[in-house]
Amino acid sequence: MERDKRIALVAHDNKKQTLVEWARYNGVLLAHHHIYATGTTGEILERELGIQVTKLQSGPLGGDQQIGAKIAEGEIDFLIFFWDPLQPQPHDPDVKALLRMAVVWNIPIACNRATADFMISSPLMDDEYDRLVPDYQGYRLRRIGIVNAAESDADTLDTEENTE
Repeated sequence: MERDKRIALVAHDNKKQTLVEWARYNGVLLAHHHIYATGTTGEILERELGIQVTKLQSGPLGGDQQIGAKIAEGEIDFLIFFWDPLQPQPHDPDVKALLRMAVVWNIPIACNRATADFMISSPLMDDEYDRLVPDYQGYRLRRIGIVNAAESDADTLDTEENTE
């Protein structure tokens, strides 16, 4: 990760005010980082904080998936997602997929204000950081191994049938 991080800020409706208050409190720390946000959250942050935000779709319209894709592509370094554990969300599978992508790609995640405070104030925030990205080459090749094993089994069957 570069010194200036690419931070995604996301909040469910009941948590938007909490996220805005957190961002306002940490405005100086956020100022030199590049901020991404889902639709409404991004609009509110730009208006309230006077910072430039790369706005994506609203969460239920695909914004969570857009952020997840950016994480998978290495375009997001940090996820701060104030989600509401007490309200059912119509796009809950998207929310889980976003959190999953952050874990899969070893992206720091804060889901509440206390964790976000600890993360944003970490000495690692203002330095380059060598984030360990898991090596998924074996996982990517597993299908090839399955195909090769199936081909090998088919070859064995062909040989057995020809010898009978």
